[in-house]
Amino acid sequence: MTGPDDAAPPRPGAGAVAPDDLAPEPVARTLPGLVPGPGPDGRPRPDAPVAAVTGVTGYVGGRLVPELLAAGYRVRAVARNPDRLRARPWYGDVEVATADASDLDAIRAALAGADVAYYLIHALGSGRSFEARDRRTALAFAQAAREAGVRRIVYLGGLHPEGEELSPHLQSRTEVGEILLASGVPTTVLRAAVILGSGSASFEMMRYLTERLPAMTVPRWVDNRIQPIAIRDVLRYLVGAAAMPSDVSRGFDIGGPEVLTYRDMMQRYAAVAGLRRRLVVGVGVLTPRLSSLWVSLVTPVPAGLARPLVESLVHEVVCDEHDIAAHVPDPPGGLVGFDRAVRLALQRVHDAAVTTRWTSASVPGAPSDPLPTDPDWAGGSLYVDERRIDVAASPAALWRVLEALGGERGWYSWPLAWRVRGLADRLVGGPGLRRGRRDPWTLLVDDAVDFWRVEAVEPVSLLRLRAEMRVPGLAWLELRIEGEEPSTAPTAFVQRALFHPHGLAGHLYWWSVYPFHGIVFGGMQRNIARAAERVERSRTDV
Repeated sequence: MTGPDDAAPPRPGAGAVAPDDLAPEPVARTLPGLVPGPGPDGRPRPDAPVAAVTGVTGYVGGRLVPELLAAGYRVRAVARNPDRLRARPWYGDVEVATADASDLDAIRAALAGADVAYYLIHALGSGRSFEARDRRTALAFAQAAREAGVRRIVYLGGLHPEGEELSPHLQSRTEVGEILLASGVPTTVLRAAVILGSGSASFEMMRYLTERLPAMTVPRWVDNRIQPIAIRDVLRYLVGAAAMPSDVSRGFDIGGPEVLTYRDMMQRYAAVAGLRRRLVVGVGVLTPRLSSLWVSLVTPVPAGLARPLVESLVHEVVCDEHDIAAHVPDPPGGLVGFDRAVRLALQRVHDAAVTTRWTSASVPGAPSDPLPTDPDWAGGSLYVDERRIDVAASPAALWRVLEALGGERGWYSWPLAWRVRGLADRLVGGPGLRRGRRDPWTLLVDDAVDFWRVEAVEPVSLLRLRAEMRVPGLAWLELRIEGEEPSTAPTAFVQRALFHPHGLAGHLYWWSVYPFHGIVFGGMQRNIARAAERVERSRTDV
């Protein structure tokens, strides 16, 4: 089992990155005596402590689970929709509990028998009512943990200065920590600033700004001091915190070994990635709101998520103490520095070994139910645009093209229309097309692909995508292969666009875009078929 020593991918053409001498490994190897350790078979022992983890579909939670398993903990993954976890490589090694953390009865049942409970939930970028939602969820979780007999709560919050007026999101995360500390359960609150890791929204924001803009005007907060920390070290602290003594209940600042400005971070990233030094000019007229809109245009991070990230950078976020070392000692080689974190990151991406990204979490408010395949579908109108075509290629060749859709390869039809649709979505707060893909060749259930999310994957048979763009209804794109291999008969490629409208606006939306389906979806289907036939010819010519 390997640890997630990784960061965001470089743009095509970025300089080569030399392998680092720090090999990926479970962080538990640097925590001897603090973790239970696995049994002789490499799996958690039957009597090992139970760690309940919320937020397992998110960026940090999805990486913490395999680290806890490697450390010898039995893991209970708590999710509102456990089906989203089925494609995770660790799914068969954990107990899965279904619960919404804001539902007191459900979360109490999910935490029953757990020794430690990880609270990795926050409503970053999730609308105007996020403070009330964060507060309500934290209160329910705190009460449930106390009543379930949990021995420790561990929470990952945000590093912030004392005595300053905080942004709404940073204030909310601070309040969540205070609620958990007041729960009556010994609690560890870890406070981190910028996390250096592939898929981290704050890291990808910095990466895209650096790579796409050789010269830029930026807000003056680029010269505020920041103490970033590698995802590897965040996970190490999270794992180690589970073993803290019962009389320890407090917050800890966690940060890497260097204090940098945002300007320093961009220049250092450019050097590691083989880019020329960037020209960065600070100006005072860019407010957090304007900055977030600017960031959303340049990077894949939508404005709704960029704004809380930008607002947190308005403050200097430097650790006031390093007391965590008394309970989770620094690793033998020291904490991971900025340059090393970036090198590890780029190498992991080069090896296509990125496990989770900030896009792992669903877009707030995006549809997930009901599914168009539910036998008891009773959602009223359901518009369906179905197209079928015979392809002179094997199912395997067609599947190879379908599984690589989106991201840099695009959608095989009218690129301008897709770009315009993506830009329109970003302007109304949606993800647009810039989320790309986690992996260029393979798809797992719950992967984000531009403004879609993978809802079902049946290799060489079915790919169903659920729309997370802003539309007045629920939308899916279903791509199905009908054929057997080997066979001399053509392969049937069936493409369905499904839409369940919400109100009059939904019906008007469907009929306004329907005239373009022939160009967009029809062209897409024909071009995918041609691409599959080219793949088939390349296979038979070998």
